[in-house]
Amino acid sequence: MSRAVEESNRRLLRARDEMDRRYAEPLDIATLARVALVSEAHFIRTFRATFGETPNRYLQRRRVERAMVLLRSGDRSVTDICMDVGFSGLGTFSRVFREIVGEPPSVYRSRGPLPPVPSCFAMAWLRPSSFGEASRG
Repeated sequence: MSRAVEESNRRLLRARDEMDRRYAEPLDIATLARVALVSEAHFIRTFRATFGETPNRYLQRRRVERAMVLLRSGDRSVTDICMDVGFSGLGTFSRVFREIVGEPPSVYRSRGPLPPVPSCFAMAWLRPSSFGEASRG
């Protein structure tokens, strides 16, 4: 791997780390591209080529992953959880949640509390796959 590719990957990782840290905050492509020190168009192209999904989809997936835990570990409303993880509206949250998880948030929540296992295992086991989304319809 060339030095230029390594440096590009480091910058993309910094932007992805920023999304992981600030997933609940409003983040836009311009901000993330500045973190990666590239133009917005280049950031979107290289992020997708490197990680297999667009920056927007990655951020949505991270928000949904956090919502999945909150939905099954407490009794807060779906609307409150939706806002806490960074979505601006319940309709968008429900649509994206269903696209990624395969069922609406209320149905997912109805499965009851998460089993008592180490959190690292539970997070890995519950993480929605970005590869199977196209087949979910």
